[in-house]
Amino acid sequence: MNKKEVFKLAKGFRGRAKNCIRIARERVEKALQYSYRDRRNKKRDTCSLFWKTIVGYGERHGWIQRINAGTRQHGVNYGNFMHGLMKENVQLNRKVLSELSMHEPYSFKALVDVSRSAFPGNKKSIVSPKKEGLAIVL
Repeated sequence: MNKKEVFKLAKGFRGRAKNCIRIARERVEKALQYSYRDRRNKKRDTCSLFWKTIVGYGERHGWIQRINAGTRQHGVNYGNFMHGLMKENVQLNRKVLSELSMHEPYSFKALVDVSRSAFPGNKKSIVSPKKEGLAIVL
């Protein structure tokens, strides 16, 4: 990084870290390391206060579980479902997909069909309906 870029990134730092190139470069490098690390930690801790107290997982983990349960009812696993949505450029986040899977089953089924048409790995997995209780005996 040249001097101009370093000082641009160091804007707002305290003391000589904003105007002395050697100190500014060190502080900017450390700040970039922190931002890289914390972008990943943010994904881990997204809205986790509620779920950590009740379930022991982060909120994101709960969303993924609900989406996975909804997709498996339609014969697709979570990874293939998300890959198909990505290929179709459907930009719904996991929270919205989770809500759709619980409260709007017909809308969610439409999304599963969109995902299935976009990704060939989804087409071969068709689940037969489950038989329960005495229906098996009779």
